[in-house]
Amino acid sequence: MANSLMVKTKGIAVGANWMLITTGWALAVYAGVIIAGPYSGAHLNPAVTIGLVLSGVSAISWGTAILYMIAQLLGAMLGAFLMWLMYKDHYDQTDDPVLKMVSFCTIPEIRNVKLNLLSEILGTFVLMFTILFIAVPDFGLEAKGEGAIGLASLGALPVAFIVWAIGLSLGGTTGYAINPARDLGPRIVHALVPIKNKRGFDLEYAWIPIVGPIIGSVVAVVLFHML
Repeated sequence: MANSLMVKTKGIAVGANWMLITTGWALAVYAGVIIAGPYSGAHLNPAVTIGLVLSGVSAISWGTAILYMIAQLLGAMLGAFLMWLMYKDHYDQTDDPVLKMVSFCTIPEIRNVKLNLLSEILGTFVLMFTILFIAVPDFGLEAKGEGAIGLASLGALPVAFIVWAIGLSLGGTTGYAINPARDLGPRIVHALVPIKNKRGFDLEYAWIPIVGPIIGSVVAVVLFHML
């Protein structure tokens, strides 16, 4: 996002667009799943972690799940801080506070609480529902061990394709957080680091990319069990 939106970046120079942004996000997920898969089952997203535990696909305890979610938030904050540090000169030369904020977290193009919430619910539903079908093709939810089925068994590429498809098709309204940590962590960093002419935390909207993905994940699990 910073490469695509900040002044005088190479991304701007070659005409960055939504395809570049969504592809970058998908490949970032790809890298994350490869690295985290062998250790945690690739728990990168609190909404997905909640869904996997509720479904029984991941046999980790709720205590472990909470620790994972804390780590996910801290990881998102660290990544956002390093992103800002790397692009600091470009942030300093960018005047638009909206562009600065949207490079950290999501902002709806049209502010409509109900539809913005629906956007996050639908995007995360697609992510979680597809993950469940890939992880448990025989619908057997008797996973044993900390990462017995989980995301580690999916392979990284299918998850990246799911995220890419969601961004290309469903991401245009809010910027598709579909991950509470990915939005909240960078939003906190945006509020803390010294950026000239920046917007506020936007508490009025900030709950939507937290609550929406969790609802979408839970609905996906419920429907998966019904089927």
